Amino acid sequence: MSSQWGSRPRPGSRRPAGSRSDDAPPTLVCPTRQTLDRLADRWTVVLIGQLESGPMRFGQLRDAVAGISEKMLTQTLRGLERDGFVTRRSDAEISPQVEYRLTPLGHSVLEPLAAVRSWAQHHINDIERSRLAFEKD
Repeated sequence: MSSQWGSRPRPGSRRPAGSRSDDAPPTLVCPTRQTLDRLADRWTVVLIGQLESGPMRFGQLRDAVAGISEKMLTQTLRGLERDGFVTRRSDAEISPQVEYRLTPLGHSVLEPLAAVRSWAQHHINDIERSRLAFEKD
C-alpha cells in the first residue's frame, strides 16, 4: 500500500530489512515528504520567520531565537542553505561577518507558513479541548 506520503507497515507487522523508505535514494523519496521534512524541522520555521524582515548575522539569529544552541543553529542554517531557502554571505574583512538572508524560494514559503500559523491560532482551543477529552478517557 503506497501513497504520496510513502508506505508504512501496519502496526505489529515487520518490514523486511532494508526496505525502509528512508533507505531509498533521495531521488526516489516523495518530493512532498522531502519538503515537509525540511519545514517540519523544529527550528526551520522559526529561522525563516526571523529572516522574513531582512538579513541577519549568526549572532543576531542566535540571540533572537530562544532555546536554540549554536550547534543546532549552524545545522539548521546549513540545511536551509543546502535546500535553497537561505543564502550565506561572508565578508572577508578584518573581523569577518557572515550574513544570512532568504532567497526567492525562502520568500515563497512565507505565505503558506502564514496560513498554517493562522489556522493554528484559530483552532488551538479546539485542539486543547480534544487533548483534555482524550486524557479524561
